[in-house]
Amino acid sequence: MDNMHGQDDLQDESGELYEYYRWTVDSGQTPVRMDKFLTHRIENASRTKVQAAIDAGNVRVNGCIEKSNYKVKPLDEISVVMPHPPRDMTVIPQDIPLNILYEDEHVMVVNKTAGMVVHPGYGNYDGTLVNALAFHLQDLPLFQNGEMRPGLVHRIDKDTSGILAVAKSEKALNHLSRQFFEHTIDRRYLALVWGSLPDDSGVVTGNIGRNPRDRMQMRVFEDGSDGKPAVTHYRVVERLGYVTLVECRLETGRTHQIRAHFKHLGYPLFNDSRYGGDQILRGTTFSKYRQFVRNCFTLLPRQALHARSLDFDHPETGQRMHFESELPDDMAQVIDKWRKYAENSIRETNG
Repeated sequence: MDNMHGQDDLQDESGELYEYYRWTVDSGQTPVRMDKFLTHRIENASRTKVQAAIDAGNVRVNGCIEKSNYKVKPLDEISVVMPHPPRDMTVIPQDIPLNILYEDEHVMVVNKTAGMVVHPGYGNYDGTLVNALAFHLQDLPLFQNGEMRPGLVHRIDKDTSGILAVAKSEKALNHLSRQFFEHTIDRRYLALVWGSLPDDSGVVTGNIGRNPRDRMQMRVFEDGSDGKPAVTHYRVVERLGYVTLVECRLETGRTHQIRAHFKHLGYPLFNDSRYGGDQILRGTTFSKYRQFVRNCFTLLPRQALHARSLDFDHPETGQRMHFESELPDDMAQVIDKWRKYAENSIRETNG
């Protein structure tokens, strides 16, 4: 029997869509080809998918990259990074417009609007980004078998806007998975949070896992007793009185990472109903101010979070690619309203 040290399913409503496996081969193992060995041990993984992972360099034996015909031996240490396996749901292609920032034969970069679910799931069986991709890329083998998450190695929440990378082949999918696993992909978000952060920059750490008292919410476990390690780097972009605009760089990609980390710090994202940011958490008791905030909530009926930029190495050429997405109107307008409110408050104070 193989000793399977760990299998991390690193995904959820948002985050990264790959799995990491690690085995120490049993001492009684007879020599067997690597691709055959892995196909029998990874659920829902075809030999083709296993070979694609091996070809991309995503399979290491004793720390070294090996080929499909490598003969697995007793006590070999094997580690594998693979795109998330298919789920038992058929995706229906739908002709939904996509905002495509870049596309070639290997990858596509899209700018997702707030309100669009990334892939089908409970309560959202159509109208998702994956339904749109299944239509627009229906001639590609990766998008023809009805898998639930074809081409995806990461995702963002339904009500978060911004950039997503999509692989158009098994090779590209495996290369991008490896980059996410090794944290060489650079992802930056803009978030509007309640309050004035004490420092201009910082790092938030702490394991993130499901809140046992609210399964729809993630929480930070500082003692590492539960959840998975998560690291968010942030810097203040602009202080706007009772709210602050921050740029966040993700080192890891856990579910609701930025939302949970800033809730934990005591600065929830503006109008984030899941984490209490849809209440007036800072400011005055004046009715005029309360009305101002309610107007902002109406203008931005979601959490103030935008996936602004994405950098990765092209899976075919190795060239470093950089993409940016402008702030959507709803978030830009609310930031501008807070900017004017803060300026007026300063003038009134000085006057």
